[in-house]
Amino acid sequence: MDVSIQSVRKEFDGFPALHDVSLDIRSGELIALLGPSGSGKTTLLRLIAGLERPTDGAVFFGDEDASHRSVQERNVGFVFQHYALFRHMTVADNIGFGLKVRPGATRPTKAEIRRRASELLDLVQLSGLENRYPSQLSGGQRQRVALARALAIEPRVLLLDEPFGALDAQVRRELRRWLREIHDRTGHTTVFVTHDQEEALELADRVVVMSQGRIEQIGSADEVYDRPNSPFVYGFIGDSSTLPVRVENGQLWLQDRSIGLDASDVPAGPATLYFRPHDIELLEGCGGCIAGTVSASRRVAGTRGVELEVGGARECVEIELPVDFPAGTNGRIAFRPKRWKVFPEGNQDNSRPVEEERHITGLDESELMLAATL
Repeated sequence: MDVSIQSVRKEFDGFPALHDVSLDIRSGELIALLGPSGSGKTTLLRLIAGLERPTDGAVFFGDEDASHRSVQERNVGFVFQHYALFRHMTVADNIGFGLKVRPGATRPTKAEIRRRASELLDLVQLSGLENRYPSQLSGGQRQRVALARALAIEPRVLLLDEPFGALDAQVRRELRRWLREIHDRTGHTTVFVTHDQEEALELADRVVVMSQGRIEQIGSADEVYDRPNSPFVYGFIGDSSTLPVRVENGQLWLQDRSIGLDASDVPAGPATLYFRPHDIELLEGCGGCIAGTVSASRRVAGTRGVELEVGGARECVEIELPVDFPAGTNGRIAFRPKRWKVFPEGNQDNSRPVEEERHITGLDESELMLAATL
């Protein structure tokens, strides 16, 4: 099922949560809505689900304008961060709930509901647990049940709101791989919300980076990581270091010296240099480089994170070095970024994010689950 969001704006009591957002999602695609708290990603997901109505614009499912269709009419599956399972129901009954409460004309037989629940338990690797209750399951198992329940209604679109947010890091990593496998096997059009960049880059076919109610960039993991199109995306996706620089005669200058980087395609004047801490080359000394004094050094997995104070203004940047590199405090290190991006001063965006969470309706998750499975 193709989904198209066309020039959607959403306001809550006159307060804008989304500004003219457009997004085309291809059938069978797995899309991540990625951004910090308040970026608009949850509001956008709720608009797709039908839990909110757009102030302006439209949401299409295929060729059908679904903007004013109910959740039931859209037939979406919804998975929440905190599972929203019925505690008094067994695993099998939770999975079959959305089918059991359908109107009589479309309700499967009890035998068919049991068969469907058993089939989905196999799919989510929980066979044999159908008679357990949610309190008898781990967090990861509960989230698998929540996904099976969403899949039971054979949704046109599967929506996941921070599905792994309540789980510890190791379980999150395991379930990410598992979710990708499930998606590839079932082929559902899937949209999931996350603030975890690693999760989005690992799972999604395309990543939609959001900030302040707008889409900043849409692309594959490689595109948004290697070719960020704004200071926000560069700073939010992956680790980055920045330095205030000046563009003069097509070169980058740090205070009174050239640092040996070409900027012939950037307008002259103040700018900010962005680079990845791991994407640098060390130099023995140079006529054009960045040099700084080590202010701190710490072990980070298989590398060493080194903080440098650079220039007379003692600007702080971080670089990554081999773990056995001798980086004593007050030592000098010279380097040059191998890949970088320069944004003119006017491109910096320091405004505060939209606080969308305070506008979300007061339904609890069980009620939302009911809406999403009817």
